[in-house]
Amino acid sequence: MSGDVRKPAEGHVRKHAEGDVRKQAEGLAYLSGFGNEHHSEAVPGALPIGRNAPQRAPLGLYAEQLSGTAFTEPRAHNRRSWLYRIRPSAAHPEFTRVDNGTLRTAPFTEAVPDPNRRRWNPLPEPAPGTDWLAGLWTLGGNGDATQRTGMAVHLYHANSPMTDRVFSDADGELLIVPEHGGLLLRSEFGLLAAAPGEVALIPRGVRFRVELLDETARGYVCENYGAPFRLPDLGPIGANGLANARDFRAPVAAYEDDGDGARPVEVVNKFCGNLWTATYDHSPLDVVAWHGNHVPYVYDLRRFNVMGTISYDHPDPSIFTVLTSPSDTPGLAGVDFVVFAPRWLVGEDTFRPPYFHRNVMSEYMGLIEGAYDAKASGFLPGGGSLHNMMSAHGPDRETYDKASAAELVPQRVDDGLAFMFETRWPVTVTSQAAGHLQRAYDDVWLGLERHFSG
Repeated sequence: MSGDVRKPAEGHVRKHAEGDVRKQAEGLAYLSGFGNEHHSEAVPGALPIGRNAPQRAPLGLYAEQLSGTAFTEPRAHNRRSWLYRIRPSAAHPEFTRVDNGTLRTAPFTEAVPDPNRRRWNPLPEPAPGTDWLAGLWTLGGNGDATQRTGMAVHLYHANSPMTDRVFSDADGELLIVPEHGGLLLRSEFGLLAAAPGEVALIPRGVRFRVELLDETARGYVCENYGAPFRLPDLGPIGANGLANARDFRAPVAAYEDDGDGARPVEVVNKFCGNLWTATYDHSPLDVVAWHGNHVPYVYDLRRFNVMGTISYDHPDPSIFTVLTSPSDTPGLAGVDFVVFAPRWLVGEDTFRPPYFHRNVMSEYMGLIEGAYDAKASGFLPGGGSLHNMMSAHGPDRETYDKASAAELVPQRVDDGLAFMFETRWPVTVTSQAAGHLQRAYDDVWLGLERHFSG
C-alpha cells in the first residue's frame, strides 16, 4: 500500500472561501421526485434527443451509462443514468492502494457479534485539516460488501473541505445524516446541500466531493451494500403518507472544466473494502448533461408525514420508515432508515414512549438534535446506541416512571429528532468502536421495581 487516506495528496489542495460555499448552497435549484426519470443540462443542447448514444454526442461530449443495477433487473427496480461528459470515465491512470484510516468494511471479523446493549458518546473534535473522507469512522456493520449484502454504520467528523479530491464508493450507496454543520456535496450530477435535519443519498459509484458550510461538521453515514434504497410500500395506509416522493430533491447539472492538466485531482475509490487512489489530469465532475434515475437526492426529514395511533397503543417503529433496502424475503429489509420526527401523541390508556421489546431486527439509533423520548439522559446528539437482535431494551427507569404516571392529554413531541438504521442481521462492532463505548449503559434500567400485586 502507498499513501494515506487521512490527508489529501500533496499538491491537490484547492481553496474555497466558506462564505462563497454557503452562498452557493443557499442558491441551489433542484429537480423534484424520488425515482423519477430526471433530465438536466448545464449547457443548452448538451442532451441528445431521441437516443442515448448518437454517433457523435452533442457539443463534442462523450456519452456514458452509469448502471446502479444489473441491466436485466425489473424495470420498476432498474437504476441507471446516461451522462454526457467532457472526458469519459475510462480516461484515467492506474489506481494504487492507500491506507484505509478509520474506515472499515464488511465482513467484520475484528470481534464476534455481541448481544449486549451498547451506547456511544459523540466523536471527539477531529485533528486539524480533517476532511469528510478522512473523518469517516466505522462503528460496525454486517454482511459482505463483495456479495452486495448487509450494511455498515459510519460516523464522520470534519473541519476541512475536500479540495481537489473526489470520492466514490463501489461497495454501496451512502446515506449521509448530518448532525452538526451543513455540507455541500459536489457530484457528477450537480450540487446538493444538506444541513442537520436533512439527509443526502449518494448512489453506488457516483463521484462526489464534500465541502463544509460551517467551520466543523459531524454526522452519521449508512453504507448500504444491498439493493438500492426505495420508498416503502404503503399497504393499508393508502396512496399517501410517510416520505412523499415529491419532497426528494435531485441536483441540476453542473460541471467542472479546468482543462487537462491545469488542476490535478486525487480520485479515491472504495472497492471491496479498500481505498484506492489515482491522480487525474482533469476533474471527473465534468458531466455537462444527464438523464436517468440513478441520481443523488436530498430530503428534509421534517417533511415526513408521520402516521400514528389516534386511539390506543404505541405503533411499531416500522410506521416511521423513510427508506428501505429490501432483501429476498418480502417485508424483511437489509436495512431500513427510520426517523422519529415531530408528531402528536394522543393515545388513550397508552404507555406513550416506545415499549419494552426484543426484536429480530438489529437497531442502531442516532440523535440529530434535542432528546429522545425513551431516554432521559446519556443519549446525546452525535452519539448512538446499538440493540442487536433479541437484545431486550426500552425506556429507561426515569422515563418509565414519568410516562406511567403522566396525565394523558394531547402531547406534542417536537423537542428532538432521532433516527434508526434497522437491519436484518446483527451488527458486529469494530475494535475502535469497542474502545469508545459509554460505560455502564445497562445501568439506565436499574431500579425498575417489582410492582406485581397478584
